[in-house]
Amino acid sequence: MSSAISATTPSAVANAVVTLDPVSLRIKRFSALTTMTLPLIGAAAAIYFLWSGQFTATDLWLFGVMYFVHMFGITVGFHRYLAHKAFKTSAVFEGIMMITGSMGAQGPLMFWVTTHRRHHRFSDREGDPHSPNLHGWDLKARMRGLWYAHMPWMLSAETTKWSVFGPDVLRSRRLMYYHRTYPLWVISGLLLPAVIGFAIEQTAMSALTGLVFGGLSRIFVANQAAWCVGSICHAFGGRPFDNEDRSANNWPVAVFTFGEGLQNNHHAFPGSYRHGVTWWEPDLSGWLLAGLGKLRVVWSLREPDKETIAKRKKQARAAA
Repeated sequence: MSSAISATTPSAVANAVVTLDPVSLRIKRFSALTTMTLPLIGAAAAIYFLWSGQFTATDLWLFGVMYFVHMFGITVGFHRYLAHKAFKTSAVFEGIMMITGSMGAQGPLMFWVTTHRRHHRFSDREGDPHSPNLHGWDLKARMRGLWYAHMPWMLSAETTKWSVFGPDVLRSRRLMYYHRTYPLWVISGLLLPAVIGFAIEQTAMSALTGLVFGGLSRIFVANQAAWCVGSICHAFGGRPFDNEDRSANNWPVAVFTFGEGLQNNHHAFPGSYRHGVTWWEPDLSGWLLAGLGKLRVVWSLREPDKETIAKRKKQARAAA
């Protein structure tokens, strides 16, 4: 695949974005900076507690379990279910996914879904909200692009048009309820491990370390991994499919993000519930969904057939 990124028309981009007014921009930037800095403080506190020995096995379990809940809600709920309609499920399980996804503190579901759909519409072209490939190709420009795609893009004065990229969500009163109550679920995701830690260890210190390990530091680590999908996985990795963008399969990122790091596969087949196109590719969310499908918790799981996958790979080799 050529390293060149194809252009998009100015009118298409203009139809996709809105420039925020000063008040809305301040609110957006305050929310984004809070999401970036508070978990960082929590991660620093967790390192201190680990170094000084002020932690218990309960804290480590809380980190691991809440990391799983966080990544499950984002990857299965916000991404594969809501953004791409890769499967169907009941209202009850939908609610579980929307709540756990909101606990990930990556923004309300309308922000998340519309931003992601816009990313696919303009992948690595003008209009992509977080591409690392629009800042030039020398080393300094590449580093600047990677950094921008990782975090500073969230401070942009632009936002995605909901009416263009999320009309289906806007029509759902049930989904919009989870959007409006987003702060409640973020706070719940912080308090829950603190309450569990206190209930098990019965000390005020255990509530604090539960908050730090299962709450703040979990958000920091999980979201740093998730943001690598938009930065690292559009710069480094394998590209078995020609998607006319720079999406790449990066296995280390895929392990930490339950399969999201298989970006080249995903951009080739965005509506598939699986990001791994072979059984050995690390896609924990895809494996979970396959199991939930057998239990009839989810159904109508979409995926490409083997012939389609083979045809797309053959086309990529021919174009190389």
